[in-house]
Amino acid sequence: MVEEKQVNVKRACRVVNLSRSQWYYQSKRDDTEVVDALDQLANDFPTRGFDTYYGRLRAQGKKWNRKRVLRLYRKLNLNIRRKRKRRLPARIKQPLVQPVMINRTWSMDFMHDSLEYGRKIRVLNIIDDFSREALAVEADYSHSGESVVAILEELIWSRGKPLAIRTDNGPEFISKCLSSWSKERNIEMKYIQPGEPTQNAYIERFNRLFREDVLDAYVFEDLKQVKDLAEEWKNDYNLNHPHSSLGGLSPKNYLRKLNVNLST
Repeated sequence: MVEEKQVNVKRACRVVNLSRSQWYYQSKRDDTEVVDALDQLANDFPTRGFDTYYGRLRAQGKKWNRKRVLRLYRKLNLNIRRKRKRRLPARIKQPLVQPVMINRTWSMDFMHDSLEYGRKIRVLNIIDDFSREALAVEADYSHSGESVVAILEELIWSRGKPLAIRTDNGPEFISKCLSSWSKERNIEMKYIQPGEPTQNAYIERFNRLFREDVLDAYVFEDLKQVKDLAEEWKNDYNLNHPHSSLGGLSPKNYLRKLNVNLST
């Protein structure tokens, strides 16, 4: 009546037999804290029901009335079962510290590109964080957790085992295959936080150079061309690319200099 017929409040309340105090009354009850608590429980335990949520709230010392919590539980539609989405474990932010020796920490990451006729390829890059040496630049149509483990095993056979490997949260890196392998090998997997590539800055900088010099610079007819050029580029990078963080030396020359210093 007030909104549609433009009747004043006094007359409208008299017509429907409603006191004006009820018309102007606004509830002062704030349910924000209860709603936030229920949302958190639903996020942490999506398959549980009201009794579990209410029991947990009581265990936390919350004295909210059961009817009040149940009302908000239903209002939020938490009584309707939701599809459970698999989540990554919480990743802890770790400072990016340069190791003091080779094989302390390796970093690895995937890059994506396509051949001339459109077929997708993936390149697995692995570097040693200490010397910035490119250990592997492996191009293929696809990579699995098993192929990543095979490449790592070959590297370990030729240069020794790292104490830790830093990666993002790609499916190959969080696969059961790589997880089981790292535990058997006693190698720590350091996962960066999702959406934070700067936490893996060494390999990201390496990726940029490889992208500029190879992937964006050539049109590839087949996978063999990518493999050949990647291997050629990797060798040149290790022998000739100067790093400001290595005193202007290339990775190989830096290691040679380090060996001289260590022997004298």
